[in-house]
Amino acid sequence: MLEGVRLAHEPGLGIAEGDPLPPEDRALPAVARRLDALYREHRPKVLRFLSRRTSGDTAEDLAQQAFARLAALDDELVENLQSPGAYLHRTAVNLLKDESKAAARHATHLHVSVDDVAIMGPDQVASLEARDMLRQLEAAMLRLKPRTREIFLAHRIDGYSYAEIAARTGLGVKAIEKHMSRAIAYIDGHSSFR
Repeated sequence: MLEGVRLAHEPGLGIAEGDPLPPEDRALPAVARRLDALYREHRPKVLRFLSRRTSGDTAEDLAQQAFARLAALDDELVENLQSPGAYLHRTAVNLLKDESKAAARHATHLHVSVDDVAIMGPDQVASLEARDMLRQLEAAMLRLKPRTREIFLAHRIDGYSYAEIAARTGLGVKAIEKHMSRAIAYIDGHSSFR
């Protein structure tokens, strides 16, 4: 094992585990240097553009995505870009559109947390009032003459027309109208539905 360590220190045989890396190992490829220069030059402009149109965190994320798209291009394309600023601007515009479409799809601005909504129970007062009104209506209906009550219920509850009720009862349409008028006037006068 010691021989392996000694051999690693001999010229031309490689680097031992504890040895520092040679300077050429730290050098960035030309494309990486170009991307770094583009990032330093254009990031403030792209970020300023995005910040005017969206929130700060979202602007940061979109700017990062714009440069990620640039970095994902073929190395040759990155090297030959005539106007990288225009490319980044167009990418930022497209990212804003995508963000807007996603927000519209999710309608995030319309969502309300369940915790923020007050859940209302049944209105006890309205329930009592409705029950009282039904009792009054029943009492008023029971005081109607049987024929008038039958005609009123056939029209209002069962949905028959005056002509259909007239045919069923053997009365004329005018007689049905009179019975209905009497029933409505009586119920209206003997209850508090107004």
